Amino acid sequence: MSEDLLIRHCSPTLAGIKTGNLFSCVCPCRKELTRLVSGLNKKLVPMGIRILPLRVCQGRALIYVYRPHALENDLTDHQARELLLRYGYTPDNLNACVMHLIRRLQSEKEFPHEIGLFLSYPPEDVLGFIDNKAFNHKCQGCWKVYGDEKAAKRIFEKYDLCSKIYFQQWKQGKSIEQLTVAG
Repeated sequence: MSEDLLIRHCSPTLAGIKTGNLFSCVCPCRKELTRLVSGLNKKLVPMGIRILPLRVCQGRALIYVYRPHALENDLTDHQARELLLRYGYTPDNLNACVMHLIRRLQSEKEFPHEIGLFLSYPPEDVLGFIDNKAFNHKCQGCWKVYGDEKAAKRIFEKYDLCSKIYFQQWKQGKSIEQLTVAG
């Protein structure tokens, strides 16, 4: 895992316009991953961002980069809370929610699609994805849309533009700290 991967996959979260991003990376050594994550967290936690390896298996790691305060706010949505309760989460406890997600990722045979709630996906779209088994969506970009298509397309464009600008700035020498909006 590298800062380059964070810029490529997590720019909207670093910019403060998205709660969280998820990406997979090669992980030949768990000890090295722990060292890298610890170093990045030392830089980014003071700016309101946390990095967690959610699952490590078969030489790959699933990395979650998120803003805890934004996630806490997202999970207060009534529809999000109901969905979390359906899958055994404790919506009033952010850390318990993240730990339950990790347990579900590590132990369930099916991927826990409620993870979309941890990534700024609208609750109606997460619910639509689960209930429709990923079919019958109106459009797709970062996620499959079942609700407000126009709003989702605007968000997709905003995330895409942010990612392009951040990657360009990164290539021009800006550090991850300079590219991270404190919050």
